[in-house]
Amino acid sequence: MASTGVGSGNLTAADWGGFEDNMQSGSGAAVIDMENMDDTSGSSFEDMGEIHQRMKEDEEEVDAVTEEGEEDGAFLGMKGIKGQLGRQVADEMWQAGKRQASKAFNLYANIDILRPYFDVEPIQVRNRLLESMIPVKMINFPQKIAGELYGPLMLVFTMVAILLHGMKSSGTVIVEGTLMGTAIGTCFGYWMGVSSFVYFVAYLCNAQITMLQTLSLLGYGLFGHCIVLFITYNIHFHSLFYIFWLCIGGLSTLRMVAVLLSRTVGHTQRLILCGSITALHMLFLLYLHFAYHKVVEGILDTLDGQNMPPPFQRVARDLSLGTNSVLNTTAQVLSAHSR
Repeated sequence: MASTGVGSGNLTAADWGGFEDNMQSGSGAAVIDMENMDDTSGSSFEDMGEIHQRMKEDEEEVDAVTEEGEEDGAFLGMKGIKGQLGRQVADEMWQAGKRQASKAFNLYANIDILRPYFDVEPIQVRNRLLESMIPVKMINFPQKIAGELYGPLMLVFTMVAILLHGMKSSGTVIVEGTLMGTAIGTCFGYWMGVSSFVYFVAYLCNAQITMLQTLSLLGYGLFGHCIVLFITYNIHFHSLFYIFWLCIGGLSTLRMVAVLLSRTVGHTQRLILCGSITALHMLFLLYLHFAYHKVVEGILDTLDGQNMPPPFQRVARDLSLGTNSVLNTTAQVLSAHSR
């Protein structure tokens, strides 16, 4: 080891010169020739600088666009939110209105709702018409009332037809449908109005009756009125009318009074309720027989007076004045020509 170290330390200049020659001769290919290198290799730093500059410019453009977009978004965001909120509110209102309209349409257009009130057999209607003329005897327990409107509605229309028949038989002329409209208004007004009034009085008197039962009871009570009016319109005797008014009209009224008595507790309440319906029902029949025709005729006369144009009046003319003026003018013209 020592000899080795010594030997290495005692190398002469000749030995080092040989080493240098060997390096130059053997490793000539390892020398880098800068002239033969590609020009692009020397400009790599310049390319990197350009790329960095371009990236920087792109970032600045992106930042500017982003800032503008944020400003526009901040400005348009409130409008956008308001627009969306308005559309949502409008949609909710439209949907709510649509649901309400569909419910209302289904309520009034569905025939099944009215079916129970008109689902009745003809024989049942006939029996109820006969029962409306027979007063009940027992008033200790509530009497049954038919809960249907087919029979009362047909009786109201029948009364309208009878009133029209009576007006035509008396020689009244129909003017623009006034007669039919008056009859329909009178009959339906009485049925609906008096039924509402009786139901209100029954509610005050604590009577066990509903509005539907009141309409049915009063509607079937018009059966006696129809019979009396139909007979007395064809047979004009006041004595006959009074007999039928007391007998037939009184029986139908007693039937209603007995039913209301069975559903009312208390003497004062019974007197108020039954007296009200008796007075209204019997006086209505008197009105239809005596005063209805006069009222309708007065209405027709009033309408005729309003629609009638003023009469055309002719004024007599004095022809002598015109003839004398023509003769005088002619004489003056002839005298002028002769001169």
